Amino acid sequence: MFYAILAYHVEEVITALTPEEDAALMADLLQIHERLYRDGSLGPAARLGATQDACTSRGPGAGMVIDGPFAETKEQLLGLYVVDCATRDAAIAIARDFRRVNPTAVYEIRPISLYLPGVPLSVTQS
Repeated sequence: MFYAILAYHVEEVITALTPEEDAALMADLLQIHERLYRDGSLGPAARLGATQDACTSRGPGAGMVIDGPFAETKEQLLGLYVVDCATRDAAIAIARDFRRVNPTAVYEIRPISLYLPGVPLSVTQS
């Protein structure tokens, strides 16, 4: 079964990291990515752009587009992973691995009820 692991964080904490601190955090996260990739359980993963660059569509019909993230929260959704796990406990174990290297983040684990793979995308770096 596919699970989404949604990574929430206080955005200002992440943007305040020095380039060296950010690189160290990403190196630790990429070790987990590599392990999950090797065992075939890692699907798409993304580090999302700044919430100040986000917009939201809401309302009836085509919706009204407004600037900013969709919810007023203390933490912002900054990234996501799609993992293929036999059990919920296995997905939770992966989220715990991420949390070990990024302990100030919050990871939401949610089953995916429909997964439609798209065309492969090129890897981007910000």
